[in-house]
Amino acid sequence: MSRITVSKVLNHDDRVAAISVVEQVFQLEKQWITSAHEQLPQCSESNDDCSWFLARVDDRPAGVLRLQYDASLDVPEEYQVTFEPGVDPEVMKKQGRYVEIGRFMILKEFRKHPRIALRLMRIATQEVLEKDYTHFITDVFEGEEHSPLNFHTRVLGFEIIGRHMFGELQCSSTRIILTLDILHMYRRVRNSRSRIYRELTEGMSGLLDRKLSAIRL
Repeated sequence: MSRITVSKVLNHDDRVAAISVVEQVFQLEKQWITSAHEQLPQCSESNDDCSWFLARVDDRPAGVLRLQYDASLDVPEEYQVTFEPGVDPEVMKKQGRYVEIGRFMILKEFRKHPRIALRLMRIATQEVLEKDYTHFITDVFEGEEHSPLNFHTRVLGFEIIGRHMFGELQCSSTRIILTLDILHMYRRVRNSRSRIYRELTEGMSGLLDRKLSAIRL
């Protein structure tokens, strides 16, 4: 595999490169949006609500991921959400601080290389932990050709908490809502010899162990 780098989108050149990925995947290939430019705000360190990350392969834009901090668990009524039995958004609000993973995409030519997605997830997870957030929440489309549902649930340990029919993107598929307790995931895989988990947590073991120790006190 060629050299993979991931950076936070903070300057004009990175923003243009990230827009090109969104345009190719979500606008032209999937046709879920009408304008890629509207997806990415002007980026700066002072933007505390949202972070975008850009993966490059040998300096070629290859994938992006967006984090939305303090994700609301109060889903608009028009989305027609149904939660799994026993799931209570009010209880969830008390259990952790949530960050939404959205606009997570890899260009078609790079999709056979899972390290790109893992590198994006690793950098994003590190920022989330450093900001003292505890949970991820995301939507995936049911039955979509390139859906990461199995990877999220079987490999990373995301849990399905609900479904809804409508959302921001122009897609007729049902949205499956997933959440992940980051430290619970790490506790489960910390001694694993899997290359996937090593790739995902590389350089973060000290931070993750400190977080685990803190919740045991």
